[in-house]
Amino acid sequence: MLEIIQIPVLSDNYVYLLHETASGLTAAVDPAVPEPVLAELESREWRLTHIFNTHHHWDHIGANEALKSRTGCQVVGFRGDSRRIPGIDHLVNEGMAIEFGASLGRVLEVPGHTRGHIAYWFEASDAVFCGDTLFALGCGRLFEGTAQQMWNSLCKLRALPKATRVYCAHEYTLSNARFALSLEPDYPPLLNRAKQVEALRREGKPTVPSTMGEETLTNPFLRADDPQLQRRLGMKGEPAVAVFAELRHRKDRFRG
Repeated sequence: MLEIIQIPVLSDNYVYLLHETASGLTAAVDPAVPEPVLAELESREWRLTHIFNTHHHWDHIGANEALKSRTGCQVVGFRGDSRRIPGIDHLVNEGMAIEFGASLGRVLEVPGHTRGHIAYWFEASDAVFCGDTLFALGCGRLFEGTAQQMWNSLCKLRALPKATRVYCAHEYTLSNARFALSLEPDYPPLLNRAKQVEALRREGKPTVPSTMGEETLTNPFLRADDPQLQRRLGMKGEPAVAVFAELRHRKDRFRG
């Protein structure tokens, strides 16, 4: 089992440290800025050996070169996006295994937010690091990919075991909950989850990670093929990708 430390940075980003005790290996997932990562490493007396990047946006790769310079760590990123990931050493793609000490990760290609987005799934640790593809109660904007690509990516993530903890890269859950409630204001599982989210944020606590089971039940972007949600949208029986595209379009305009 990996020891996973969540580091809040910038206004709403999360960087994760993954520590494999037997080998002493430590990875940072999507480090935006170096200082909080270095401080956490020092406080725990860990040495950074790897960076796992999910995609090329600056708030996910901004600390790559500084951390590599300070620690000599190796940068892992998507083979097809190597020109946009600073300091990249190891090129990975769909299905590749990542041996991280005694832990084994697997690379999932999940484009849509960007063309070259990947996720890292550590099955034995019940953890997936999905960057900006899947959020708690939400999903990423379609900056470079298509609705079909993103829907396929979300379905791939949705197929992971329900106990999988979803370590997304942003604290957007409260806003996402408000959007979801605008669609289904009387859906009991969503109402219950929204209350939990509101309580956590009032206390200044993170709502991340969630679990894939929670997301499958309450995240509207994972439920584009759910007849109940389709009826709410007036799109009963339409292709799931069309329903997803409508959901994403509405969320892009949502100001709640």
